[in-house]
Amino acid sequence: MKSERDNEIPDELLDRSRRMFVQGAALGGVLLGLGLWERPVWALKSPDSRELTALTGTEFHLAIGPTPVNFTGCNRIATTVNGTVPAPVLHWREGDTVTLHVHNRLPTPSSIHWHGILLPADMDGVPGISFPGIAPGETFTYRFTVKQSGTYWYHSHTGFQEQTGLYGPLVIQPRTPEPFSYERDYVVMLSDWTDENPLTVFANLKKQSDYYNFRQQTVPGFLREAMHRGFWKTLDERLLWGKMRMSPTDLSDVSAYTYTYLMNGNPPAADWNALFSRGERVRLRFINGSAMTYFDVRIPGLKMRVVAADGQNIEPVTVDEFRIAVAETYDVIVEPSTDQAYCIFAQSMDRTGYARGTLTPDVSLSAPVPPMDPRPVLTMAAMGMGDMGAHGEYDMSMPGMQGEKKKLPSTDMGNMHAMPDMDMSNTVSMSGMDMSAMRKPSVPVEEHAIKRGPEVDNVARMPMERLDDPGVGLRNNGRRVLTYADLHDLTPFYDRREPGREIVLHLTGNMRRYIWGFDGVKFSDAHPIRLNYGERVRIKLINDTMMNHPIHLHGMWSVVENGGGSLPRKHTVNVQPGTYLTYLVSADARGGWAYHCHLLYHMEAGMFREVRVE
Repeated sequence: MKSERDNEIPDELLDRSRRMFVQGAALGGVLLGLGLWERPVWALKSPDSRELTALTGTEFHLAIGPTPVNFTGCNRIATTVNGTVPAPVLHWREGDTVTLHVHNRLPTPSSIHWHGILLPADMDGVPGISFPGIAPGETFTYRFTVKQSGTYWYHSHTGFQEQTGLYGPLVIQPRTPEPFSYERDYVVMLSDWTDENPLTVFANLKKQSDYYNFRQQTVPGFLREAMHRGFWKTLDERLLWGKMRMSPTDLSDVSAYTYTYLMNGNPPAADWNALFSRGERVRLRFINGSAMTYFDVRIPGLKMRVVAADGQNIEPVTVDEFRIAVAETYDVIVEPSTDQAYCIFAQSMDRTGYARGTLTPDVSLSAPVPPMDPRPVLTMAAMGMGDMGAHGEYDMSMPGMQGEKKKLPSTDMGNMHAMPDMDMSNTVSMSGMDMSAMRKPSVPVEEHAIKRGPEVDNVARMPMERLDDPGVGLRNNGRRVLTYADLHDLTPFYDRREPGREIVLHLTGNMRRYIWGFDGVKFSDAHPIRLNYGERVRIKLINDTMMNHPIHLHGMWSVVENGGGSLPRKHTVNVQPGTYLTYLVSADARGGWAYHCHLLYHMEAGMFREVRVE
């Protein structure tokens, strides 16, 4: 089983990681001696050779092994499939039976999980849950019938191999015509790369959870905030943050201090490009294959028509921007009307860096990169702690960044929370807009439900469902931003039954100790979540932490209850800080299934459960 998900780093994992690092370093020395590492690998490519490797058919041979890379000017060893980062794009067709022979050429065990794919449990690829893993030198053959179409991805589910490059796109062609048309089709896979050994990153987080966060609040920042909100309110909130031993700037555990953000395996300097001719419709299949990074995506000068979410066709939504959580996929169609280049811009949620590419009619043209947005700062209200005198949210500009220092008005309902005696149905914003339709009332958490302790450093007292909230840093930014409330499937889910029961789970953590879990329980101490085959259940997730969590249930759809229409099917559901959401699950797949936060270091630190359908 995955003992590395416990609170301490086991000796076995330390030894295994050191062996892989040493063996990779030895291989690197040989390659350096051959002169193969004189420049970063992306610098050796011509502009038209950066296309992802693609494999098509029903039978595939995939070799997992170490490969030299240089994304930053430093020579490193990546874990790759067929020698590439990302791994090859696999093109399948709905209804076909695919056979995938995965050869492990690493000195350590490995695996591949087919993310979001409906398949038998023993083909899911999670060591210790659905199969034993692939031993060094061995081959495992996956074989299953493809029951869906759309954009998905695959990755290792062993240790930290996903962080070191073992991930790739899946594109599944439908049997019937799609409800939209396009002339060009590109995968845009976003990811984060570190030159550090991931085990070192994990150890740093265990020792100091804000190790990679250098954007702490300062005295000048306090004075600016006090001018807007008043001295005592500002001081009270700062003292409360200190009492809770948290920082309102902890949006991401791992930042660009160690990460380089990649687009289809290219760092920003490489400027990956996608060609178009004026008037063409271009489909961009965005996949967030990161270990830890949320991206906010936009293409300045172009509207994006979102046509699919997590592989499922939705009623089209035209937006300027969308946030893509770790492991999510979104398909968009854009229609450039001029012969100019456009920047595909994906800034990290914490605004420490970005990935970028260029949509262009000519490879010689490049689009300017827009300035990053100001750094957002969390408030107590945004963490489900009630009003606390903080209805607004402050975006504090960092030195060298453009952007107005401003307090968002109280019409920003993303930060409003009802107090116990407040009737939200009668609340009207300053603009006169009826807000009763925008939020479900907050649900006070009973004291005995979850208690603070070594594994729980915060309990959201008044979490609220905010599915129409784009999230911290995106509210009132002058752009139309996608939210979960916008998502409505074109094809309703086959199971329309009311759920027979509700399962409530709290997403919990202790930031200082870097412990994560469900209901304050780490994986090794938790019992499986048991579902009866054929039943329909409602799962309610309450996020008691200050972090976003992308929660992934293997093997079954998560049908998000977002307020009406045809509810969206998702394989990964993002839960914002201090909020709750619910989704429906039809237990139509027997066996053991992984259920976890898709932030890799959170999963390894305990936010993982097994779901058994029997």
